[in-house]
Amino acid sequence: MSGGPPTRIDRNPTSYADAGFSRYLRRAFLASAGFDRADLDRAIVGIADTSSDYTTCHRDMPGVVQAVKRGVLEAGALPLVFPTASLAEILLSPTSMLYRNLLAMETEEMIRAQPMDAVVLLGGCDKTVPAQLMAAVSANLPAISVVTGPMMTGSWRGERLGACTDCRGYWSRHRAGEITASEIDEIEQSLCPTGGTCMVMGTASTMACMAEALGLMLPGGATAPSGSGDRLRHAVAAGRRAAELAVQPLRPRDILQPAAFTNALTVLMATSGSTNAIIHLLAIARRAGVSLHLDDVDAVSERVPLLVDCKPAGAGYLEDLHRAGGVPVVLKALAPLLDLSVVGVSGRTLGDLLGEVSPPASWQNTIRTLEAPLGPTGALVTLRGSLAPDGAVIKRAAATPALLRHAGPAVVFESPEDAAARIDDPALAITPQHVLVLRNAGPVGAGMPEAGSLPIPRYLAAAGVRDMVRVSDARMSGTAYGTVVLHCSPEAATGGPLALVRDGDIIELDVAARRIDVRVEDAVLARRRAEFRPPALPERGWRRLYAEHVLPAHLGADLDFLV
Repeated sequence: MSGGPPTRIDRNPTSYADAGFSRYLRRAFLASAGFDRADLDRAIVGIADTSSDYTTCHRDMPGVVQAVKRGVLEAGALPLVFPTASLAEILLSPTSMLYRNLLAMETEEMIRAQPMDAVVLLGGCDKTVPAQLMAAVSANLPAISVVTGPMMTGSWRGERLGACTDCRGYWSRHRAGEITASEIDEIEQSLCPTGGTCMVMGTASTMACMAEALGLMLPGGATAPSGSGDRLRHAVAAGRRAAELAVQPLRPRDILQPAAFTNALTVLMATSGSTNAIIHLLAIARRAGVSLHLDDVDAVSERVPLLVDCKPAGAGYLEDLHRAGGVPVVLKALAPLLDLSVVGVSGRTLGDLLGEVSPPASWQNTIRTLEAPLGPTGALVTLRGSLAPDGAVIKRAAATPALLRHAGPAVVFESPEDAAARIDDPALAITPQHVLVLRNAGPVGAGMPEAGSLPIPRYLAAAGVRDMVRVSDARMSGTAYGTVVLHCSPEAATGGPLALVRDGDIIELDVAARRIDVRVEDAVLARRRAEFRPPALPERGWRRLYAEHVLPAHLGADLDFLV
């Protein structure tokens, strides 16, 4: 075997207590795959592939993988694709959030264990992108995020359709008896007409926008539709840039400075993105060693108006946002509120990049300006109070204005399963004035499923009730809407105040005052607290590890030993 400096394929050697044997054996097995010495003398770009038949949103990802590989090869590096777990939002039980940290851990370990000089992270469906970004900052190898992109819209009887805000709206109408069983079957077949993620500003779209706003994605990559030429060209460009970063490293922790997170929060508010993004950004920041808290979220919320017209806070879809210029034009509109000195994976300052971007064009109506916004400031706000002393969140832009200040008696559900079993029971005598309370659905209690947007009781929906105040320690889908208070912390399963609420207790919501309270005397709460017994932990496996080590929602719900 020839001498000389070790090549990049020798990074992270297999341990045989003989470095020369490790090099020799590695090359022998790579030769069986057709790699020669010219291949192995190149910089190595790993490509994390989350394709899966279970993750239908990633249907078009094989084409994205090939496009990234082409870009890497064009730039003179060697692409090596590796699989990781794929978190299918719709086909995982009980919730994909339970497995976000597992995917983050797996991806980080594979980046560390395998030889690569840079990595391209291919995700899309809700929890894949935050998991990959968490892994990237922990491994701190040059990394670029690429998403599969949103679906195109469908149509039903002349009405434009998009998953999953429209699916929720039509399902609510079906529960109310306005849409028949045969009609809901027709809608079911029209909601998701192409590959890709939900085409509204749900969690998948929001996290793609966050990756771009943070600087971990090349400009223009968040909104290109799945399967489109724009999506594939962006993937090729990402592959080329990853090859450059493999020899001229710019690492995630160089990029993820405090100003990058403030910029991302600014975009989050301007798009009225998913409430889930708050948890994910908190987790990513903690891994980057950046101090980010719910108070920072609210500070940004108070100064940033709603600019982007996308469901569920608006009327449009991601393809409309892409045609209007995507995140680069949103950033251009927000420029006076941004730190333009930040540098992302492109290697250029945000100010330099935006110098080449035109402001929102007059022919489109999807991206508004600071001078003429779509809505006021405070699209997403944080709450505190006796029911959530460590914080809670609400998407005000998707709530019913008349319910933003409301007081009513609680109807308590002990779990998502309890809610599913009893929500439509007329014996509960629920009225529109009641507040639906769901507990034991936080990180420890249930892995924090998207159960917070409880359905309106069927008999109230049939009477025309479309929204009620709902409060929980759960999450809700970024595609959902309504007056829903989420992420109450501390959660019920750890003895938080939500565990002490009883049927009939008065719950008071005052979004303007940033308050969520329970009107019960301290002495009564103290007596109930003394009677509290935590639920049993899962017996084994990942769920046991998760329940024992997961942090609360207001700290990002990461595992304590990974922060």
